[in-house]
Amino acid sequence: MGVYFAVHSSKSSPATTTTSPAIIRNAPLSGLPDPSGTAFTRSALTIKIENTPEARPLWGVDQADVIYEEIVNGGITRLAAIFNTNAPAKVGPVRSVRPTDASVVWPIGGIFAYSGGAQYAVDAISQAPVKLIDESNAGSAMFRDPNRQPPHNLYAVAPSLFAFGGTPTPPPPLFTYLTAKEKVKGSTVASFTVNFPSIYPVTWTWDAKTQSWDRTIFGAPDITGTGVRLSPKNVVVMWINYEGGVGTMNSVGDLYGTGQAEVFQDGKEIVGTWSRSSKTSPAVYKTLKGKVIPMTPGQTWVELPVVGEAVTVTK
Repeated sequence: MGVYFAVHSSKSSPATTTTSPAIIRNAPLSGLPDPSGTAFTRSALTIKIENTPEARPLWGVDQADVIYEEIVNGGITRLAAIFNTNAPAKVGPVRSVRPTDASVVWPIGGIFAYSGGAQYAVDAISQAPVKLIDESNAGSAMFRDPNRQPPHNLYAVAPSLFAFGGTPTPPPPLFTYLTAKEKVKGSTVASFTVNFPSIYPVTWTWDAKTQSWDRTIFGAPDITGTGVRLSPKNVVVMWINYEGGVGTMNSVGDLYGTGQAEVFQDGKEIVGTWSRSSKTSPAVYKTLKGKVIPMTPGQTWVELPVVGEAVTVTK
């Protein structure tokens, strides 16, 4: 029988180290890669923004992850812009809360910033799981521009508002998103118009160069104070009922139950439905065959016209 000896080297082998590649997660409210991870360190921040001709130009809206456009009293429209990925230094003009806003923010919580509001509207948002910041307690997180006429001159400082803290951190996603391998299936369209009341219809035109929808309102391109054309990747049209009537003082958008929806992305129109089962659950958008419609990563606008209002599509 042979004898075997273990041979040990007097020199130690050089230590080998391996570095795991950094895991880049997608921001919850945009679906875009977030290499810095900033979106996961803070809550959602919803800022109520004026949408009248006198409010132009708007500031900071191009950096929001999600924007809801709703009908309020008088038949005008207002925006609820939700930030998480970005924190622009100037957002606005900031205006008052409306009862529909509580339903918008229930699924995501966080911080809700506004200028003030009627007591019934403040009571409604006070029931939602958000930290409320208005002009009376914002401190340096809001400021008035002396070069503009009130009430169209109040602006928010998003980094300062985030510093108030909000929960949950990070916010849960509002949509599912397309993977790199998925293709958008739908009818090709050149533009479409959401026929909000009075002077507030909005036209969205597909821009093949930027792969986004250029926004036009009041007969002109909607361009921010920093010179950026508002042009999201997705526009969701979600028809809802307004309890109390459209444009009345106590009108409330009903964001629960089911209804008709259309999703516009990648130059295409997808006809489908929306459903929402509870306050804490976001709306789910599905095709007429019952498949969930994933969004293109990037900014999403959710339009809230009243049931029966037409959307005019140009092929």
